[in-house]
Amino acid sequence: MEEQEYTKAFDITIWKRLLPILKVYKGAFVGMIVFNSLTAVMDILIPLFQGYTIRTFIANNTLQGLAPFIAAYLIVLLIQFGCVTAFGRNSMYIEMNFGKDMRRDLFRHLQNLSFSYYNVTPVGFILSRVMNDTNRIAGMIAWQVPDILWALVYVGGTFLAMLLLNWKLAILVLLVVPAIAILTWKFQDKILHWNRIVRRTNSRLTGAFNEGITGAKTIKTLSTEERSTADFENLTGEMYHAAVKAERLNAVFIPMVLFASSLAVAIVLLRGGYMVLDQALEIATLSVFCTYAVGIFEPIQMTASSIAEFISLQASIERVTGLLDEVPTVVDTPAVIEKYGDAFHPKRENWEPIRGEIEFRDVTFRYPDGGENVLEHFNLKIPAGTTVAIVGETGAGKSTLVNLACRFFEPTEGQILVDGRDYRERSQLWLHSNIGYVLQNPHLFSGSVRDNIRYGRLDATEEEIMAAAKAVSADLVAAKLDQGWDSDVGEEGDRLSTGEKQLISFARAVLADPRIFVLDEATSSIDTQTEQYIQNAIDHLLRDRTSFLIAHRLSTIRKADLILVVRDGKIVERGTHMELLRRRGYYHDLYTKQFAEESAARVLGN
Repeated sequence: MEEQEYTKAFDITIWKRLLPILKVYKGAFVGMIVFNSLTAVMDILIPLFQGYTIRTFIANNTLQGLAPFIAAYLIVLLIQFGCVTAFGRNSMYIEMNFGKDMRRDLFRHLQNLSFSYYNVTPVGFILSRVMNDTNRIAGMIAWQVPDILWALVYVGGTFLAMLLLNWKLAILVLLVVPAIAILTWKFQDKILHWNRIVRRTNSRLTGAFNEGITGAKTIKTLSTEERSTADFENLTGEMYHAAVKAERLNAVFIPMVLFASSLAVAIVLLRGGYMVLDQALEIATLSVFCTYAVGIFEPIQMTASSIAEFISLQASIERVTGLLDEVPTVVDTPAVIEKYGDAFHPKRENWEPIRGEIEFRDVTFRYPDGGENVLEHFNLKIPAGTTVAIVGETGAGKSTLVNLACRFFEPTEGQILVDGRDYRERSQLWLHSNIGYVLQNPHLFSGSVRDNIRYGRLDATEEEIMAAAKAVSADLVAAKLDQGWDSDVGEEGDRLSTGEKQLISFARAVLADPRIFVLDEATSSIDTQTEQYIQNAIDHLLRDRTSFLIAHRLSTIRKADLILVVRDGKIVERGTHMELLRRRGYYHDLYTKQFAEESAARVLGN
């Protein structure tokens, strides 16, 4: 999947997307602005004390009134200290919570997205949005936005004070404002363009990191370290090129702003010096004026830099809101949600019991990213408790029927009925809660053996967990580990063998006690002994349950009530094991070929 290209110039409507989250913390945000503004006011007042000192004490050569002056000055400093402290606390609170809420919303939204999104979206793209972009947005909102506001208040207040002190000199300083505005307008689109490329390349880098770490064993066994490193270096080179371009623009933009500011200060000093010589201006006033003129140098520089960063931040907001705008391809209607609830607020009291009867009625289907139909006008009725095996060569499309039956995808045309009703009339969670799915490569979560089995039903008792494990011999896995049931399985179960992970995954499905079982080539990647453990349990587990067996080893599905043979995405044969063998068609050829291969393997093994 190529990441979406964002091309909009600075657009306030994109920034408004942050308001719903920001409204939750409007008290802290208002407090941050108020204390930041008060800090700016205190910063404006401090130079006035300097003018008062020159005019009152130095010019008159007296210390009379010094004590009240010091007291007033200390009060201003204390107020400034308190405002800075309060501002910092509010900003830190907003940064932590704003980022947390964005990540929470993204994660919740990811739970609602359909399987089709994960089929085409690299993990790195998602991780970059959820972690990197949200951190950048939260930091900018909490710190750099207030810095810009402080600078605006300070510069605005300083200009007002300078106008009151001497409007002629103030106008000279005001000349810098249109210059900065023109520079910002000229540079903003280019800065935004290159920062978009930086963020997009960063997503690809995150994905490369993820693949390099999770695929480390494969890389080493294939001896492709050099190729992997070269590919990664190409990505870092692209990142470097884009980042250098962005920084070069900033490196030109900011010095030009500094030059404009410094030029204004030089003109003020020149003109103000002549006015003092002509006795048209007090030396105390010029001193304050110079302090202000020099003082606005840093805020203008900071504002110019922050505005550049602010502009570039739009790329991150676009990426985060772009993810939030992703629409699930499988959704429940408002009426269904009203009755049955959604994934986060289920109304289980309204859920009907499920028997497990499934019917495909004139179903036509093509994948969202596909160009041609995988199924056309397909009809099949599966009575409750039936075991359906789906066989075919690798890549033939065996998982399509199961994905449709489980409502991971929906028909392009036609209906799929569960217990006589279109399954779109009930919630996805109602159906998914009644499905036990065991994958060829099962996913285990970090944690103990016990916790991974408990995922099948979170309210299960200890006795129920043990019984489910014993039913599929998963208790033997715990018995072999140092800490038994409390042993950590590692990230994605990497401390266990494929067979051991499969047994735990089976126990998890058993604990859920579903009415529909799906075994997706669940015995194709395990050793013979483990397969025997599972095979012994399958007959018991699938009894009176509707089940789908996606099988690689044809010897495991002889007892199935119905076998569907898939070839090139189409169902070419259906029937029982003996019926299909008698037809001497495609299934017969597959079975004979595999039987010969297994026989040869046994002979060679002996």
